[in-house]
Amino acid sequence: MELSVYKIDGKESGKKIVLDDTVFGLEPNNHAIYLDVKQYLANQRQGTSKTKERNEVAYSTKKIVRQKGSGGARHGSIKSPIYVGGGRIFGPKPRDYSFKLNKKLKQLARKSALSMKAKDGAITVLEQFALEAPKTSAFIGICKNLQMTDRAKVLMVLPENNNNIYLSSRNLERVKVVTSSELTTYDVMHATNLVLVDATVEQLNAQLGRA
Repeated sequence: MELSVYKIDGKESGKKIVLDDTVFGLEPNNHAIYLDVKQYLANQRQGTSKTKERNEVAYSTKKIVRQKGSGGARHGSIKSPIYVGGGRIFGPKPRDYSFKLNKKLKQLARKSALSMKAKDGAITVLEQFALEAPKTSAFIGICKNLQMTDRAKVLMVLPENNNNIYLSSRNLERVKVVTSSELTTYDVMHATNLVLVDATVEQLNAQLGRA
């Protein structure tokens, strides 16, 4: 697949770039995408939720009422889960939600996600650019020049870290800037528009094309 390379003013630069069919032209594997996204979300969970069981609640162990003659049910402890402030039955405990996926499956998922975006025409290739200083309005101008609406979720992938571009986009709720090494299947699927700097395409072709 061949795409035109655009400049930050929204005009074509006259250059073309080739998207490797082994990366951007696959038949997407939906199950691989599902597993990779599921792992990503699971890894974000802290797993620190904790409730106290009846043996952990700090109350007296004295018997509440006598065994017989009260006219009610028998009760042995105020720590019982049936009382307000008592222990909780089968409550959450700290746990690790993460799980392992094979490297090749994760690569397949990433290529499948990129192929879906390419098939939908949601990939824009941008010429290498730089911002002299962090400026959100300048970044918004670039998105408008590329005809991306305010409601679009934009993922911009850079070949290497650029602090000015990152800081310029940080306050925009629907925009995320990452490097090619940080790119995840979740980020690709979550975005409406994928903006790749031309050098990023070459990196992805090299990294994933041989995988």
